[in-house]
Amino acid sequence: MRMVVKIAGALLDDPEAVRSLARQIAQLVQQGHELLVVHGGGKLFTATLKRMGVESRFVNGLRVTDRQTRDVAVMVLGGLLNKRMAGAISAAGQPAIGLCASDSSCFLAEPMQYDEVVGALGFVGYLTGVNLEFLESLWRAGIVPVASCLGMGADGELYNINADHMAAACAEYIHADRLVYMTDVAGVLDGSKVIKAVSCSDVEDLIRQNKVSGGMVLKLEACKRALAGGVKQVRIVGGASESGLLSAANGQKGPGTRVTSSYPAAAGVGN
Repeated sequence: MRMVVKIAGALLDDPEAVRSLARQIAQLVQQGHELLVVHGGGKLFTATLKRMGVESRFVNGLRVTDRQTRDVAVMVLGGLLNKRMAGAISAAGQPAIGLCASDSSCFLAEPMQYDEVVGALGFVGYLTGVNLEFLESLWRAGIVPVASCLGMGADGELYNINADHMAAACAEYIHADRLVYMTDVAGVLDGSKVIKAVSCSDVEDLIRQNKVSGGMVLKLEACKRALAGGVKQVRIVGGASESGLLSAANGQKGPGTRVTSSYPAAAGVGN
């Protein structure tokens, strides 16, 4: 089975979470699955910019990215965090390789349009394609590709891509069966309780009722795209769960929230 696992940047700051996720990823590959790991890194990215005296500015949840900010994104996302996750998976017994967009042109992008102006957000892009042949060569060799959330434009420049949107687009482009978001919260929450299942038609209601906001809005929008693009199962799971990724990836009932095209009869709010 082919799947995309997106790991929240906040989890990469927790050494135990990194080791746990790496063990689960290695186990899934050893079970015969083909995995593409996509990771974020906004927290460390923001902290690094702050140390450099660069202020972060966001528009609709997207970071305005000038050239200096983009270069820091490549350094933090394509460098430190990417190699941290790839190294942890390799240490867990499954060879992994960290990828940046320019490596074999593996992730392609175009600059994002905002207010009908292309490039208004600077070096912010959206994914337009993947080098599937290259990724498949890695899977055949038993190597786990670990992708930073960057894309290469036709101009040869690297573009910062929202990691949730990139994971959903990757799942569509590689024809993934499953997409699992590993987050720093337990799932989609109603107060303190996890909503066990959310349908695409519920998302707008959740936003209007202020039950979801910020990054979860972007994540749910990305889930809708993945489902519309043919991905069969989408889950949002807390990274603190010891075997949450294994359960979600194997389609088992367990922690987190299932996002579905239509509302399943047995769904509801869990404990």
